[in-house]
Amino acid sequence: MLPRVDSIKQMRLKIGITQKKLASLTGVSTSMINQIESGRSQPSYNTAKKIFEVLGDMEGKSSTYKAGDFCSKDIVKLKPSNTLHEAIKKMHELSISQIPVFEKDELVGMISEEGIVKHIADIGETELKNTKIFDAMDSVPPIVDFDTPANVLVPLIRYSKCILVSKKSKIMGIITASDTLKMME
Repeated sequence: MLPRVDSIKQMRLKIGITQKKLASLTGVSTSMINQIESGRSQPSYNTAKKIFEVLGDMEGKSSTYKAGDFCSKDIVKLKPSNTLHEAIKKMHELSISQIPVFEKDELVGMISEEGIVKHIADIGETELKNTKIFDAMDSVPPIVDFDTPANVLVPLIRYSKCILVSKKSKIMGIITASDTLKMME
């Protein structure tokens, strides 16, 4: 007896492989995997059996994808002495919602749209040009190693606005919720 078909996506994400990778390993199209996972299509018994065999073989093995495969390596940085106005301008220009805050080479916090909005409620919009990021920044986000298996990232991003990625103790990338969606393609 096979597991329930609606558990395929959960198993795949737990293992940390993409739909494309699962399709390749099972000999079906990525579109078919997507349709099965979304409930739009029911696989034949043989297809379901093959999918569960592949997932079963991979379960327990570490993910082939690592945090370094998904992180954005162009990290925008601000200083605690920058103003909220400068942070808003940078976020708007680059279409991003959070920026790590560094004092020289040391990570000291994170400034986010959400944090700025909360702070504006306290100070009013007129003070944006005078208020320093230090006064509104959030705590340091989680930091994972470059080689951290991808399947660890999805649960972690649920509790944090972003995850920073380090290699040899140096921050070299950032992962946001949209980056984790790349794993689910």
